[in-house]
Amino acid sequence: MCKLAKVIVLIILVLTTFSAQESFAQAKRKKPKSLRDSARKSMHSRDSVFQAISKNDTSINSLLQQVEQYTTTFNQINNSLAEGLDTVEVSQQLPVLVKRISKIQTLANTKKSGTLRYLFVLRDYLDHMQDQMDGWQSDLDDINTKLVQNQHDILRFAKDSVLKIVPTDSVLKSTFLAQLKAVKVLWRKTDSINRSNLFKINLLQNKVTIAYSNVLDGTDQIDSKIKRFAIRATTGEFGYLWERNDQYNDLNSALNGTVRLNSIQLKFFTSNETVTHLAALTFLVLILSWIMYNRAKISGQTENPDTIQDHTNYIYTKPIASSLLIVTAIVPYFYDHPPVIFLEIFFLTSLISVLVLVKKSFPRSLFNFLHQLFWLAFIYSLSNLLIQITNADRYLILLLSVVSIVIAILFYKKVKKEPDGHLRYTLPALRIFIVIQLVSFLLNVTGRFSLAKIIGVTAVFNLSMLVSLYFIILIIIQGIFLQFHTKKAENTFISWIDYAILQKKFRSTLTGFATLLWIFFLFQNLNVDDWMRDYLTDVLNQSRTIGGASFNFGGFVIFIIVIWLSTLLSKVISYFYDISAQHSTDLSALKKKNRASTLLIRIGVLTIGFLLAVAASGFPIDKLTIIFSAFGVGIGFGLQNIVNNLVSGMILAFEKPVQIGDIIEVDNRTGTIKEIGIRSSKLATGDGSEVIIPNGDLISHHVVNWTLSNTNRRVELFISVAYGSEIEKVKKLLNDLLCNREDIMKTPGPSVLLNGVTDKSVDFRVSFWAADISTSQELKSRVLTDIYIAFNKEGIKMPTA
Repeated sequence: MCKLAKVIVLIILVLTTFSAQESFAQAKRKKPKSLRDSARKSMHSRDSVFQAISKNDTSINSLLQQVEQYTTTFNQINNSLAEGLDTVEVSQQLPVLVKRISKIQTLANTKKSGTLRYLFVLRDYLDHMQDQMDGWQSDLDDINTKLVQNQHDILRFAKDSVLKIVPTDSVLKSTFLAQLKAVKVLWRKTDSINRSNLFKINLLQNKVTIAYSNVLDGTDQIDSKIKRFAIRATTGEFGYLWERNDQYNDLNSALNGTVRLNSIQLKFFTSNETVTHLAALTFLVLILSWIMYNRAKISGQTENPDTIQDHTNYIYTKPIASSLLIVTAIVPYFYDHPPVIFLEIFFLTSLISVLVLVKKSFPRSLFNFLHQLFWLAFIYSLSNLLIQITNADRYLILLLSVVSIVIAILFYKKVKKEPDGHLRYTLPALRIFIVIQLVSFLLNVTGRFSLAKIIGVTAVFNLSMLVSLYFIILIIIQGIFLQFHTKKAENTFISWIDYAILQKKFRSTLTGFATLLWIFFLFQNLNVDDWMRDYLTDVLNQSRTIGGASFNFGGFVIFIIVIWLSTLLSKVISYFYDISAQHSTDLSALKKKNRASTLLIRIGVLTIGFLLAVAASGFPIDKLTIIFSAFGVGIGFGLQNIVNNLVSGMILAFEKPVQIGDIIEVDNRTGTIKEIGIRSSKLATGDGSEVIIPNGDLISHHVVNWTLSNTNRRVELFISVAYGSEIEKVKKLLNDLLCNREDIMKTPGPSVLLNGVTDKSVDFRVSFWAADISTSQELKSRVLTDIYIAFNKEGIKMPTA
């Protein structure tokens, strides 16, 4: 019984233990989670899903966008190539050009007795071809660059590894592969077309390059012939005049070749310069219209048109000839490498215009000489066109030299006998002309025909050109005069300009340009213009080194030109800025301020011009420190006064203690400021002299400015009357006399004070204000005169000595 009880108790304990453990485990499993943990877990779960979906969409969208971009690029390339390459002109004209090059090389080799002019004609042809092919090469390079860029875009598609990624989604995969297949088809088509065009353009470039090389070879060949020709011309193509040379008897061949070559050249030039011809014609119409318009306006508005006609006798009475002379002198420079026959036509036209102008305005002897000179120039022009040396041409040039010397000597005697009415420097020009023609004659006699011909042509052409340039300057000056008088009645800036000053300055400028033009014409007639241009270019552009700094003479030339232009511009701007005050007698404060500001304008323009000159010349900016250091040393040794005056000028411009028109007193000198310059100022004194005062003196010395704020001036008079005179009567008389005058300022009013009493006199101090300091002395004189008359009338005695 006891054992049974122990077993039952043991079983109950075991069951109780298992039941407690199970209950504890269930309780542990069923413990509720917090709301925060649950929400966080849900959020993380949603984020993971969204990130996976977003990543998948971004990848496929990027692939599809890249495929679409390639499609757009290939379509753009196809559309561009579908329009075709702009090479039609090159393809059509290149074969013709190649034939011309071959023909020119053949002509250069076969013409054994060709003239220097003939060689220059051939080289001009080659120069035109070279310019044309330069344009072709530039255009073909642009097209080739575009095709190469297309090919880079096409190859980039084949090398793009991103497109090899295939989406895992079946729907997206099929869409992507379909578009990729379509763009691959478009890629193959685009690649094939672009490669074909690239091959064509490269082939065409090679052909142009070969032709270009042939042109350069032909140019070198002709240049070498020109050098040999120069040597042969110096040593002599002929023997002496009495030694006959049958090698040069083929005159018919020379004439036929000359006509044929110049006809072809003129036809080619005329057909290929249509735009320039229209521009030249338009220029002629504008010049003629301007002259006719001003003539009509002057005739209708001017009271004395005869006076205008006397000053504009050429353009007023001969408008067509004047217009033609201007146009024929300027228009040839519109063209690039015009043929000689074209230049000679313009040159002879200008001589005809000169003859029309001279006929009734100068002595008959001058007209006859210029008329003979025209026919000499005409015959020389025909001879200058010949492409082959002949005996007949040699004798013709010899005869022309003799005729030129004879007519020049006869005219020289007439001018020396009656010098009045002829052009300036006629006698020196004739002496030089005779000497040059004599040299030509001697060279021809000794067998140096080509050199003699060049010198003879140069003598006649340049003398004629000199006369033409003289009349061109006169016509331009007359045109300015006519324009001034047309606008004289109108309120425009042209009517403010001083014509006398402009005529003087403009004439000197025109003379300088005419001199340069004449020198260029001289080099052109001597056939050394190309050589001179190349030589000067080499000299100016050759790099030189001094102390580690590189420079060239071209930079110095540019620097000087820019500085000169900036100086000229500063003067012009300051003149127009100050022009209203210069032509006005009223120097108000505003006008004086404007006139003083011209100094700032000049300094500003010169500063900008200096910086532009440095930049344009290619001078290293960092090297300016060396220049400034050198200036510092120079200032330290001896330029203190100059720099002091320059800085003082800037201080005067900014502070304006004195201005143009102010009446000042400095160093016991009184006068009116007429000009404030960069270094010094100009003071006009009352006795008519002009005093140059350094700007440093106006800053450092005591300066009395009578007109800084206004132009009022107090005038003091010391009046003495005899002892015993009634003081109140005298004071009242003086007050009435001063107060009743309109030329004396009312505010501040005049005053009369007793200044002293002696045993012989009673002294009064009279003061009053003049409105304008420039009239104070005259007012003082009038007041003293009136006081004397009033004292005499009232019986007031003056003190006796």
